[in-house]
Amino acid sequence: MRLVPVLAWRVDGDPTAAIDGRLLPLLDAIADAPTLTAAVARCGMSYRAAWGLLRDCERMFGLPLVRLERGRGATLTPAGSHLRAADADATRRLARLLPSLDIEVGRAPRDAKGAAPLRLRIAASHDIALAALAEALPDHGGLALDLSFMGSLLALEEFNAGRAQVAGFHVPIAGCASLTHAPFRKWLRARRDRLVRFVDRDQGLILPRGNPAQVKHFRDIAAKGLRFVNRQRGSGTRLLIDQIMHDGGITAAAINGYRTEEFTHAAVAATVASGGADAGFGLRAAAAEYRLAFVPLVRERYFLAIRANMAQSPAVRCLVDALQGPAFGRITRGLEGYQATAAGSIAPLAAIGPTRPA
Repeated sequence: MRLVPVLAWRVDGDPTAAIDGRLLPLLDAIADAPTLTAAVARCGMSYRAAWGLLRDCERMFGLPLVRLERGRGATLTPAGSHLRAADADATRRLARLLPSLDIEVGRAPRDAKGAAPLRLRIAASHDIALAALAEALPDHGGLALDLSFMGSLLALEEFNAGRAQVAGFHVPIAGCASLTHAPFRKWLRARRDRLVRFVDRDQGLILPRGNPAQVKHFRDIAAKGLRFVNRQRGSGTRLLIDQIMHDGGITAAAINGYRTEEFTHAAVAATVASGGADAGFGLRAAAAEYRLAFVPLVRERYFLAIRANMAQSPAVRCLVDALQGPAFGRITRGLEGYQATAAGSIAPLAAIGPTRPA
């Protein structure tokens, strides 16, 4: 294995004020990616972690590094561009001055019995608790989650095709009874698949602090001409949004910003918090993270789909144990609008509910 020297930046005169090593790769990704969501995915970070990192560093510097603009996504400010250019120049100089180092290292970490780490490939609709669980689980000696966030329907399609071992998706259990479950069932098979209960959670309108426009429903967004930030097509949340609008007789043309899309709940909340939109739709926990107003509209259940023949596999059993353990309980108790009472229980496909709404 070849090791190379890398830079570590700190504020002059304060040896304790070191810049997080994740900042520069994140700035590089933002410079090249169309949105902050895409940049975060490229860095392998959660949106929440990236936003917190930027917020902490901007507080340290006293000026913004990244600008979020409606219709333009995320761009670097002059300060962010200057820091990125300085790091690239210093890295080139360091590479000329110091040689790389070739060393022999051991194999990948293994547990006490010499077994390789357990891993699960998960394609899932974005969820804050799932991202936190993936970060909390150890990368060796237990279970590691290879987690990719995407829309619910795409996650189920990946699962059906065998490209993912687990698929995360969510369906309403209160507040939107008219939404059919047929699009989800299309990719699942009653004999082949099982469902692992994950969490119940609240979704609704995410609004600026104090809800100055007094929004209570999508009809208020339409009537007042408020700027809306939507979720991407194919996501379970987008299906909810479209069904709620349909039930209320609200057309896409009536919503200013209906075609403005973000890929995570955190991205929607961040857009509203930054003033890039007047309203969005997403998780209560995402609104709480940014101290935004929230109007609940839907209670939903998040499932993890697995193959029936994997239910007793070591990896799935480890996942179930984690969901039923105290650490996951602490994660969900710290998220507003979440409940994990039956987390880890395994159920047949019928647990989704009827194909057609009652």
